[in-house]
Amino acid sequence: MGAGTEPDGSSRSDEEWERFLRESVAGTADAPKEPSARARAVARRLRSEPAAGPAGWRSYTPARPKRRTGRYAAGLLLSLALLVVALAPERVLDLFDGAESHSAPLAGETARPTQAPPATAAERPTREEPFRGSPAESWASGEAGISVPEAAAVGRMSAAEVERDLTRSRDFLVASNLDPGVLRGEHPEKAIALINPHQKDVQNLLATAFRSPSEGNDPVFLFSRFQPSHARLVGDVVKTRGRLTYQEGEHGGLQVTADVTFVYPVTRAGEGGDDDIVRTIVRRELVLSWDNPDKVLTAPGTFSVVSYKYSMTNGGCGAPTGYLTPPFGTDGRTTEPGTEVDPYDRAGPVVRGESSVDECARATRS
Repeated sequence: MGAGTEPDGSSRSDEEWERFLRESVAGTADAPKEPSARARAVARRLRSEPAAGPAGWRSYTPARPKRRTGRYAAGLLLSLALLVVALAPERVLDLFDGAESHSAPLAGETARPTQAPPATAAERPTREEPFRGSPAESWASGEAGISVPEAAAVGRMSAAEVERDLTRSRDFLVASNLDPGVLRGEHPEKAIALINPHQKDVQNLLATAFRSPSEGNDPVFLFSRFQPSHARLVGDVVKTRGRLTYQEGEHGGLQVTADVTFVYPVTRAGEGGDDDIVRTIVRRELVLSWDNPDKVLTAPGTFSVVSYKYSMTNGGCGAPTGYLTPPFGTDGRTTEPGTEVDPYDRAGPVVRGESSVDECARATRS
């Protein structure tokens, strides 16, 4: 290698090399420095690589185009879906009907409706879906379907006292129409314990109704119960819709009015009755008085019954038995002539009273 030859093969002129040696010995401040071996190696590498500047801090590198397999897959799935709709449209409708049946229940009733619920598809109930094909499918279950208004002070009673008695009124409806034991025909002890023991006419009814039911004294006036040997509830859900209202009563008491419809899916007792499901529908209107103990003889925590009305369909038309007796199969009572009623229509008042005996009403839908 010559004196003026660089490691990479380049060379300096003789004049430059002599000047470099002279100025290096003299210590000139701006004398060119001999590059280090590391610096010369880096220079060689940079010259051998293609020029590519560093990425800027605001730079954007476009993404590489995606393959179009997703678009082709989506088109294939759409074609298959259209084929299913064309070949089996009823299956698609069933899927949507099933989704609707499990939707959230209707908002609670806060006032009397102005019309009956709209018509629904005429579908038979099943053990898995006992409310299928009825407006009750979208109603709330049990206690949740009984709307209780916000409490405010009334007469001598504070808002807290009004709220307490509204809650107790709802408790009576639950104990008399939703308690599983009562529905199986057991004695409604919890419900009866809420009735004023000093109200003689009601206590006389209770004393005789369970022992010897008659047209004037029948437990179904106040309680929903089925004879275990005749019918049993399908599942453990009862659909309800209704509300409580209140106002000041006589002698400074609180008067609570309940208007609630109960829908009971039942089947024949014993084996082999699961395919024959009937919905017994009972609407009750009760007026209860939480009396002023200073004016009326009463027991703490009990109410007096001012009035009770009820209407029912698929609950029995024969002689009173003390139970709701839904007709099954070819029971002749299902074909007897009678007034047709829509048991889900809550727009009008309840028309059947305490001791009235009217013809058997036939449900236009159940």
